[in-house]
Amino acid sequence: MTIQQICMQARTAIPAMQNASGKQRNDALLAMAGMLMAHADKILQANETDLANAADNGVPAQMIDRLRLTRERLQGIADALAEVASLPDPLGNGETWVRPNGLRIRKTAVPIGLVAMIYEARPNVTADAAALCVKSGNCVILRGGKEAFATNRAMVAVLREALVSVGLPADAVSMPEDPSRETATQLMKLRGIVDLLIPRGGKNLIRSVVENATVPVIETGAGNCHVYVDESADVDMALSVVDNAKRQRPSVCNAAEGLLVHRAVASEFLPLLQARLHDVELRGCEETVGILGCKPATDEDFYTEYNDLILHVKVVGGVEEAVDFINEHNTGHSESILTQSIANAEYFTSRVDAAAVYVNASTRFTDGGEFGFGAEIGISTQKMHARGPMGLSALTTVKYIVEGNGQVR
Repeated sequence: MTIQQICMQARTAIPAMQNASGKQRNDALLAMAGMLMAHADKILQANETDLANAADNGVPAQMIDRLRLTRERLQGIADALAEVASLPDPLGNGETWVRPNGLRIRKTAVPIGLVAMIYEARPNVTADAAALCVKSGNCVILRGGKEAFATNRAMVAVLREALVSVGLPADAVSMPEDPSRETATQLMKLRGIVDLLIPRGGKNLIRSVVENATVPVIETGAGNCHVYVDESADVDMALSVVDNAKRQRPSVCNAAEGLLVHRAVASEFLPLLQARLHDVELRGCEETVGILGCKPATDEDFYTEYNDLILHVKVVGGVEEAVDFINEHNTGHSESILTQSIANAEYFTSRVDAAAVYVNASTRFTDGGEFGFGAEIGISTQKMHARGPMGLSALTTVKYIVEGNGQVR
């Protein structure tokens, strides 16, 4: 089938999903979690096929890391689905008020309809997006990257089986059989069929979707994130946080790409950091090079999301300069200050323009699971109704139900 036919077929499942009870949607998620592990061997075998093809095609190591599934990672994915099932129902509820003319108005949360995802080599996105859409009463089209095609196909087959097992339509979760760029381009143009499109991946993918889509889009993902070490920062804490932010999983969007250090502590702190981050390539400003003898950073470096063991470093004169630098170079994702100064922390959190701003913590916590959302469908860097990790509420819209007794205007 063409991508348009797949989307039209998915739309036939919308009424069933919108009218499914909260219990039925939760039962579907628990069935999905159980079946993922019951079919783990099949899914992991498909993943091995994708990994072998990726290696043969010269896919970068950081993308292969995102692509790789292990039984432990698959269990984590299943656990996330079960956690989403345990969350409150995002539908219904809302506030009610009565107007002077007697009209009773109720604002309630309802599903968006048909959500489409365009993403790269991230099999966990397949399950997370399906779970969040099912829980919020939506249908979803999952157009993953060709690098993860076999893995995604195996996972989607299991997820569709789980839906049917609880009496919901399989077409609530769909995947095109053609992972080509042309399919993605066609999906971007299905205005009136697709209600919302969410890209999740590298900056080139996101830019392509934002620039070419005619359907509504939520921009996500690109993460040129920074950590600023203030002059009052606890040195041991700062070393630990920067290490985690950069090295714990460098291929993801909430990993730190830039480090700013107050001039008053740079000569003490930077050599300690260099010794600790022994496998990280440091690219520094002129002052940093003078202290460490590392590779000089270019202007382009300061705008770059590496997704690799590379960190650009700049020495600054204080929190004001740090904030100005971050707002000039960041992508609106996640920023952190390490400080013992309440005034500097407040200045940083109020002035930095980003979806998530941390005080004395790693940027790696910008994640739906870590925020208590169970999973995420993406991390929005926009300033619309959804910003930061997008959980269930980001996949709903509102409906106003107005009750009267014959009022006219």
